[in-house]
Amino acid sequence: MISFIKGIIRDIYSDPCSIIVLANDVGYQINLPVFVYESINASGIKKNDQIELEIYYHVTERQPKPLLVGFRHSAERTFFEQLVQVEGIGPIKAASALVLPVSVIAAAIETEDIAILQQLPGIGNRAAQKVIATLKGKVSATALLRDGLDLDNKSASEQLSIRNEAIEALFTLGYRNNEAKSQVDRVINNSNEIIESVEEILKEVFKNQINQK
Repeated sequence: MISFIKGIIRDIYSDPCSIIVLANDVGYQINLPVFVYESINASGIKKNDQIELEIYYHVTERQPKPLLVGFRHSAERTFFEQLVQVEGIGPIKAASALVLPVSVIAAAIETEDIAILQQLPGIGNRAAQKVIATLKGKVSATALLRDGLDLDNKSASEQLSIRNEAIEALFTLGYRNNEAKSQVDRVINNSNEIIESVEEILKEVFKNQINQK
């Protein structure tokens, strides 16, 4: 079983989020949760750079083709392993749902914030309730990780709402959906302070594009 990989990025894809890592002359196709993909982008890691990933390895009789899901930290993989234990949430669905840092999602579970869980892709009201019923009290350590935003002044649902509104605004301005998500999440991940408004995100996006020219 593969639990860790270190190698050179041969290719990286945004739709669906995945990466090909060349290690010991073997290319491994690894699925990435959205927040991991965005973290890699925000770090400036690109093709031909070296990368290290914690790996969740999944194979069953019904799905004999191995599925590899990559994470930058072991705590993220641990949370993912807990999430896939929830009835009705398999590895593929879980990977698609993780658009926010695991600390933010874990905090929503511990505080029974169904609103934020429902906004995660593929997680409706029923699934959100199952996640809380299964994991509440088990992910408190993950909720304390410093991998996401400080939510003392703004709830996770407010932060997600601002993110989604900023993505929609860029989409309306003619950006491709994946490009809009990438630009917005890059601003959020690089910010050391709470993002207060959609306008603040758009201002930083436009500033970054000017600086790149």
